[in-house]
Amino acid sequence: MSSKNNSKLRNVQGLRSFRDTLPKNVKRIINKKGHIYSETLNNWKYLVGEDLFKICYPKSFKNSNRFGVSTLLVMVKRGHEIDMEYSKKNIMSKMNTFFGYMVIKKIKFISFDNDRNIPFSKDMKNKNVTIKKYENQIKDVKNDKLRNSLFELTKVYKQK
Repeated sequence: MSSKNNSKLRNVQGLRSFRDTLPKNVKRIINKKGHIYSETLNNWKYLVGEDLFKICYPKSFKNSNRFGVSTLLVMVKRGHEIDMEYSKKNIMSKMNTFFGYMVIKKIKFISFDNDRNIPFSKDMKNKNVTIKKYENQIKDVKNDKLRNSLFELTKVYKQK
């Protein structure tokens, strides 16, 4: 088996790094937006403070291009938009100093209701929520622990 001298792939006894197994489109997204967004998520409590951390979270990050500036979309609980609007400049300056360069120029807020009381009957909680196609595929799994875990995951997903 021949190998290239300048190859970035490193095979150690047939193993590849996780980054090398990702599709090209996913790698491109991670390289463009993933670093800034993931670091923002990890340090959100530090960037906004304890009080605002409880009422908001970052939804997405859009890089700047020739049509617009770099924008951070933040989900805010309804009724707290004014608090976020007053602290917008503070959040932007903290983010830019955290990354060391001008990362964001604009913050947009999207409100959401935290009170989603959807009544569930007892039958719905115990009922399997997967689509028949996937249910049959899960039943074909031979490992009992894995099969049960997948069914539990679908139940938890339905509750949310």
